[in-house]
Formats: sequence, C-alpha cells, structure tokens
Amino acid sequence: MQLTFLGTSAGVPTRTRNVTAMLLHLQHPTQPGLWLFDCGEGTQHQLLNTAFHPGKIDRIFISHLHGDHLFGLPGLICSRSMAGNVQPLTIYGPKGIKEYVETSLRLSGSWTDFPLEIVEISRGAILDDGLRTVTAYPLNHPVECYGYRVEEHDKPGALDGKRLIAAGVPFGPLFQRLKAGESVTLADGRTIDGKDFIAPATPGKKIAIFGDTAPCESALELARDVDLMVHEVTLEAAMAEKANARGHSSTEQTAQLARAANAKRLIVTHVSSRYDAEGCRRLLAECRNYFPECELAEDFATFTLA
Repeated sequence: MQLTFLGTSAGVPTRTRNVTAMLLHLQHPTQPGLWLFDCGEGTQHQLLNTAFHPGKIDRIFISHLHGDHLFGLPGLICSRSMAGNVQPLTIYGPKGIKEYVETSLRLSGSWTDFPLEIVEISRGAILDDGLRTVTAYPLNHPVECYGYRVEEHDKPGALDGKRLIAAGVPFGPLFQRLKAGESVTLADGRTIDGKDFIAPATPGKKIAIFGDTAPCESALELARDVDLMVHEVTLEAAMAEKANARGHSSTEQTAQLARAANAKRLIVTHVSSRYDAEGCRRLLAECRNYFPECELAEDFATFTLA
C-alpha cells in the first residue's frame, strides 16, 4: 500500500500546501483500489500533478463536513462524470454528506453518468471487501467527525510442498485440500493434517487515518498497534489549550498518542498556515521528542507500507 498526500494544510491553503486530502493506493495484484480520504478545495487540481486519475478512485472517505476537508468533492465528482467514466463510486461520511452532495449537484444542474452510492456512517465497521476492513471511530471536534482504521486481512501462510512430498503425499488434488487446512487420508491409512504443513499467516497492514480531533478516548483504540498512524498537528505544544478548544491537537499530544498506542510509524499533517518552513521543522522536532519514528507530510509526498 502507498499513501500519497494531496493536501496538508489546516483550514486554508498556503503557497506550498493545499487543504486536506490523501490517496491510499491499495496495490493488490487481483483487486486493486484507489481510495481518497477527505477532499478539500482544489483536490482534483492536485491530482493533475500525480500519476492518478479521478476515474480510478472507487471509494471516498470524508472525515467531517468542514470545508477544508469537503469543498473539493462536488467538482471532483463532476469532472469524473464529464470524463465519461462509468466505474462506480462510493462515498462514506457523517450524517449530512448525502444531502451536501445531492444538493450541490442539483443546484448546479450537474449529474453523474456512473453509479454513485453515498453511505452515511456511524461508529463501527463500515466496509469489508474481502481483503480489508474499514472501521470508523468518532473523534472530538465541533462537528461530527470520524477517523478511519484500515486493516488488511491476514495473508494465509504458504503450503510446504517439499515436506508433503517427503511425507509421501502425492502431488495433485490433495495439495489443494491440505492448503485449505483440511485433513486427508492417504492410501496407506495415514491421516495428514494440512494445518501442520502451512506456514504462519502474514499479518495484514493496519493504518489509522484521523480526522480533526482534540484528545479523546476513542483515539487510542483507533491507533492501537497500527503500522502507520496519520494525525493532525495543527498547533505547537505551547498552544495546546488553544488547539483543544477548537477541536484540534498539538504536536506533543499527537506524539504521545502514537507512543501510547504502540504505533510503528507516525505521519503528521494538517499544519496551521501560521507556520512557514522553519516553523514546520520545529513542529516535527517537537513530535520527535516523544515519538522518534515521525515524519511531517508535504504535498505530494508518498509513503509506502511494504
């Protein structure tokens, strides 16, 4: 999986940072997917600077209905339709997302030429496509807001064919049954349990993508033991009280959450426009004081989960 940031600024764009959006490229050999998390104003223009096309996006997850996470959505939908794309699109988001999309399209005289499904979510599992699950967790923000936990299913272990042949199992249909974990009886009367010849499963990758939030109880559950945690750092540690009053987090609070959750890696984003390049370096340094495995997202930066 690869995560590409299309916008990393909080509230308003700057000359170097657009407002929030990120692409999760699933990179599966038989069931690929391209998922968009949030869609701030100008997201479709940011896409023009990448190798990705709006028509390839099959799911969009909106964290909340504040404009810097949402106002690019109607334009992206319309451009996707005007390009003649007929691939289905599903949008997930809090209550009101359906009304917002439908009203925007109706008042502008726009429509879609592809199947569009809009799912208004609440806490809990919202998707299982057979390869991965997505679970929504409520956060602490002035409007209804969610974070999304994406978990790949564990990959089954490989069947040890050499050991089976050495044990006298003839190569052929029995291998398929053993790979499925079944037990088979051989011609000589011996019973072979497939589970004894299958390597341990490879754990699937886990990502936590936070919407805007002040510290809250569900944050720890959302981020627990993830391979990658994506979280806002709107303001520096000295301004934590101001950040929290507006439903946001400071650098120190975010880094301490990553440590408490046992996250392997932290990427911070959603930086206030008050910070220039030097200020952003200072924010990153504050995070690394508590969680060294931290990186600061820039627009168009890509991070890979091998």
